[in-house]
Amino acid sequence: MKNNNFKIKFLFFFITFQTIASSEMMILRECKNLNNGFIKNIYILDFEKSLMTRNYVYDNKTYKKLRITDLSIKKENTVERFIYVNNNLIFTDKIGYPQFYTQLVFDKNSLIINIKTVINNEESLSKISTCSKVEIFEKES
Repeated sequence: MKNNNFKIKFLFFFITFQTIASSEMMILRECKNLNNGFIKNIYILDFEKSLMTRNYVYDNKTYKKLRITDLSIKKENTVERFIYVNNNLIFTDKIGYPQFYTQLVFDKNSLIINIKTVINNEESLSKISTCSKVEIFEKES
């Protein structure tokens, strides 16, 4: 058990150190989605904390549409996910089971946000949002 905790801490430290070295924060603003409308949709990638924060507010039409099938939907919400960097791509942590999971995929050189879906080791990458603005803040020393 102690050995597993050490491995997890070492992996977390390595990922955190690697992301801090690249830059400190990336903000994607005015992100538009093909399926849903938003008044506000912002992704904040904090590399120092290895954390993605998404702040969004649905427009009235989308909120009413989603609320019909899911009463837990909120018009305004914040979602946080851990992130890591692999081959110049930024991934959120996996959501789902080992046979089926999804994760968001960001590229520093792109305004497009993709979602990676894996079902029984079959991968698919789909565009979910296009942002109007990307700001990268370098770590100041």
